[in-house]
Amino acid sequence: MSERSTKRQKELLDFVDAFIQEHGYGPSYREVMTGLGYKSVSTVAIHIDGLIKKGYLRKRDNSARSLEVVSTQYSAAGAVKAPSAAKEKWLVDEITQRFLQYETSPSARTLDELYVLIGALKILGLEGAHEATKARLQKLN
Repeated sequence: MSERSTKRQKELLDFVDAFIQEHGYGPSYREVMTGLGYKSVSTVAIHIDGLIKKGYLRKRDNSARSLEVVSTQYSAAGAVKAPSAAKEKWLVDEITQRFLQYETSPSARTLDELYVLIGALKILGLEGAHEATKARLQKLN
């Protein structure tokens, strides 16, 4: 998908979210078209289908006002899904190993790896683990 389409999808997602918050129900495709200055309803449909496919929107049924926002955390690469508990544990274990390695034998490479792995926690939405390991990392400096 082109960068331009991604920006338009983000605009559309924000519009639908704001509309629902203001009115209590989803906008019709024609209201989206008018609100965003599109020239055709089919353009709206293409972008909405793309957002549904990526998991940002869903339709409750086939009615005109059935759009629901699933997530407004928009990323050009698509929605980031939380890792399974096993994968989260693996990542935390890797970070713990790097801390032990750095404490035993400090090196710039190990420190860089810690920054990257701790950043991954944030990107994956594992806020608790991110904050805890970030605090531990700050104590190293």
